[in-house]
Amino acid sequence: MPDAIMSAQEDIMSPSEESLLDPHQARSFGDALSLWFGRSARDLPWRGQRDGYRALVSEAMLQQTQVDRVKEPFERFMARFPDVVSLANGSEEEVLALWQGLGYYRRARLLHAAAQAIRDQHGGVVPQDAATLLSLPGVGRYTAGAIASIVFGERAPIVDGNVARVFARFTARPGKPGDRDFDARCWELASSVASHVSKPGIVNEAIMELGATVCRKHDPDCDHCPVRQGCLGHASGEPDRFPEVRTRAPRTTIHHHVLVCLRRSDSEDGVEVLLVQRPEKGLWARMWQPPSIESGKEMAPDMLTSGFGLSHQPVGIHRFEHRTTHRDIMFHVNRPEAPGETAFSEDDLLRGLGSPAHRWQQVERLDELGLSNPHRRIIDVAISKQSDER
Repeated sequence: MPDAIMSAQEDIMSPSEESLLDPHQARSFGDALSLWFGRSARDLPWRGQRDGYRALVSEAMLQQTQVDRVKEPFERFMARFPDVVSLANGSEEEVLALWQGLGYYRRARLLHAAAQAIRDQHGGVVPQDAATLLSLPGVGRYTAGAIASIVFGERAPIVDGNVARVFARFTARPGKPGDRDFDARCWELASSVASHVSKPGIVNEAIMELGATVCRKHDPDCDHCPVRQGCLGHASGEPDRFPEVRTRAPRTTIHHHVLVCLRRSDSEDGVEVLLVQRPEKGLWARMWQPPSIESGKEMAPDMLTSGFGLSHQPVGIHRFEHRTTHRDIMFHVNRPEAPGETAFSEDDLLRGLGSPAHRWQQVERLDELGLSNPHRRIIDVAISKQSDER
């Protein structure tokens, strides 16, 4: 470890649960992290040019999503919507289409709504203070603090999962993320650090970086930690005991029986797929997908035949499992074919599904719509199967 970081480490007194509440200790903690961050920070696309809009987009994308999965979608999104007004003026469908691959599509809608609020209420300029940022749709205390401190230098605290883990280990304080006392303590420590360091934005980002790359959830790399000298978790010899593991809610299993209806389009060798729009609320709200019936258990073929309004039993062509935060979704992919003919009535099918909004979409233009990853996979599988059988 470089001498400058070692020197900053030595300024941190002997480990104490209250050390980060002491101004001198908070500054020493911040100095060690700042030096380390300057040498060790990852090269990420949203770090090159600091402005409120890029920070707003990146923070929205990074929620519950790994950094490596965000890099390419971020660059694609910024190429299409280079500023907050262009995003505000864009259509929701295009925003959702550009969000494909990130999941949690509600974030995209809230980001779009926040951009519209900035355009309409703030003259197209991203607010610089955490209090005003908090008034934007989808912006919580963490996101507001991250933008205000990292971009604009406000002494605003931030706490996300990485920050909470660093503080829990540094203080070896018992508790679980999500518990009121544990969370309040993390915000208290974050506020103390932000209040006493010279560059709160850099320190805030450094704590997040430390949690993501060194003070990892599993197998923390204490040998390369710039603040291990003051860390009670490290001193205990069992840093990965902190924080305590939060009890997860039981997972539920849902079966999605999907019917992929294909037809030739007017364009040469083109193919169209029938899509319906999902309900206003719930999983993948208002996004497009092939028609489906959802149930708590696998449905028998005759039930699918009547449910989809088919004259013949659908043909099963594929199945796969997709895991979300709280659900295991089993997709059963079908096509409405009898030997030598297409065996379904579009009107009967849509009527049986409650007459949702629908459209025939050219497959080569699917990127223009908001489709989830699993539904795009389903369409690709059906097209591949059809091509193989020709």
